[in-house]
Amino acid sequence: MRDAVTSLIRNYDVTGRYLDRNAVDSLKSYFETGTARVAAAAVINANAAEIVKQAGSQLFDELPELIRPGGNAYTTRRYAACLRDMDYYLRYASYALVAGDNYVLDERVLQGLRETYNSLGVPIGPTVRGIQIMKDIVKGLVEASGIQNVSFLDQPFDHMTREFSEQDV
Repeated sequence: MRDAVTSLIRNYDVTGRYLDRNAVDSLKSYFETGTARVAAAAVINANAAEIVKQAGSQLFDELPELIRPGGNAYTTRRYAACLRDMDYYLRYASYALVAGDNYVLDERVLQGLRETYNSLGVPIGPTVRGIQIMKDIVKGLVEASGIQNVSFLDQPFDHMTREFSEQDV
């Protein structure tokens, strides 16, 4: 798994350049937000089940057709699979937060997932909405834990929604 430091160094190494002012500023920012990123991951870890449960409830309140007969989360098995997938996205978002890099999301979550969902008839729009709801819940919990600037939390969640949404929403 890559992190912000190894990705930055790799990019500069591939082009045969020394680290310039932009690279140093990027590294400085990464290290300055390190404690907040780790604290946010701890908040996610401590509240993961509740985050997924709350996000699922809100998603199904907003899109009740998903849990009605014929809906994609109709039946206990499909409902559980939806919540399992939400938990999966949340867990990998926490990894990306700590790493300060979205590579783990591309490599372990997003690669081929849209095609899999499309082949199984899983609607992408509700998946995107579920991820957005989790982001909002996480931001609220992290702010409540005392971290004031939570803008760094947007990065992994927005990356997932952007990658899912690119072709099919």
